[in-house]
Amino acid sequence: MPTVFNLNGKKVSVEAEPDTPLLWVIRDEIGLTGTKFGCGVALCGACTVHLDGQPVRSCQTPVSAVASKKVSTIESLSKDNSHPLQKAWIAHDVPQCGYCQSGQLMSAAALLATNKNPSDSDIENAMSGNICRCGTYNRIRAAIKSAAAEMRNKA
Repeated sequence: MPTVFNLNGKKVSVEAEPDTPLLWVIRDEIGLTGTKFGCGVALCGACTVHLDGQPVRSCQTPVSAVASKKVSTIESLSKDNSHPLQKAWIAHDVPQCGYCQSGQLMSAAALLATNKNPSDSDIENAMSGNICRCGTYNRIRAAIKSAAAEMRNKA
């Protein structure tokens, strides 16, 4: 039986075993490759997506858990890097290897959706499940603060 859910604003239907990780459905069945495989055990955050607005690790979320729900991937932020977080990431030279960045951006987007003026502590708490092997944590924090300021100024 197909699993039907909303992906980045569009209804999708996939034929996959109910326990198939959402990550592999997104990448292999649907063809969106922005969401990355990192550790496979929900510890690094590279595979972070939003499920009904909340960040989740898609490597450990079975596709059956998203039936009739809304899933957003990195591709949902913008197609042209115009989202305030993407612009801030570029301005602050956040990515080095870039591998963890889609998960970092999705965790940051979830934070800014509920907190328009996050403190350093708020940022650390929201981002604590995302590992950056290149160690750009200070740049990530600065970029989140810049994006938050831009979003507040637009409101």
